[in-house]
Amino acid sequence: MLAVPVGAIASEPLRLVALGDSLTQGYGLPSDEGFVPQLEGWLQEQGIDVVVINAGVSGDTTAGGLSRMDWTLAEPVDAMLVILGGNDLLRGMNPQASRDNLDGILSRLGREGIPAMLAGLPAPGNYGPEFQLAFERMYIDLAGIHDVPLYPNFMQPMTEKADAGQSFSDLMQSDHIHPNAEGVSLIVKGIGPEIKAFLETVIAESS
Repeated sequence: MLAVPVGAIASEPLRLVALGDSLTQGYGLPSDEGFVPQLEGWLQEQGIDVVVINAGVSGDTTAGGLSRMDWTLAEPVDAMLVILGGNDLLRGMNPQASRDNLDGILSRLGREGIPAMLAGLPAPGNYGPEFQLAFERMYIDLAGIHDVPLYPNFMQPMTEKADAGQSFSDLMQSDHIHPNAEGVSLIVKGIGPEIKAFLETVIAESS
């Protein structure tokens, strides 16, 4: 199945699919405060005629994302944002397996002619420096191999506060894993301009 050229459906909004886990799905938040609705609203405010499709499944790993590509691509897709790896981290999965799964997702999108953008996550140091380096490098390497834009740290607002020696608990839900609505808002403000630029390129290349 090939992506429908954006230029051929100028009267229709761009369909951006966000493939991810609970961070994408909006775990623990009202339906209008999760990442997908906040991102869609932000992009529309910036003048991008887009519908963001929520393909986030709570608890999903990179393997899960790869296994449901047929389902995810069952409807027309103009572009895809891939935000996976958090549950691989929580489970301490081999970074090589995560890399292979993400490579499979991006390879499938390449074959289908669907533009993709990749969002990464930082690895904690508790698994050791080799794990940390391998996990963080996989996003960089795959973005280069598949020639897709990369936003290195989806949780950048939290990382910035931590690096400054500040608590970021005010941006998190009580489980200390998932961002609250304010945290999501900051995430969107951080990644939003990169996604906007990505979509503008998709539109330009499809017109």
